Amino acid sequence: MKKSVWMFLSVALLAAGCTWVKPTETGESVTVATFEQVKTCKNIAKVTVAVLDKVVFIPRDEEKVAGELQTMAKNSAAELNGDTIVAVSKVIDGEQAFNVYHCGK
Repeated sequence: MKKSVWMFLSVALLAAGCTWVKPTETGESVTVATFEQVKTCKNIAKVTVAVLDKVVFIPRDEEKVAGELQTMAKNSAAELNGDTIVAVSKVIDGEQAFNVYHCGK
């Protein structure tokens, strides 16, 4: 029984450190910017993306979660023919909102 518990916890801890979201080829070309940098760009849409921020009951690394959210937003922006994203909210419970822009870069 103890061995099973340790095995379960080991797998959960490993999974908590994994990155599950991969950039698409078009998503890799999307830029992350600030509001100041997109003044002359066309606002296309607002996307809200979400990932797991906990595995079982173990919190995932905040930087990994934020990175995955950004990757998902970049992938979404590329699907919308956007080339730039700007975060419009903080990460809350594994969720974050981004504006998608076309800046013509």
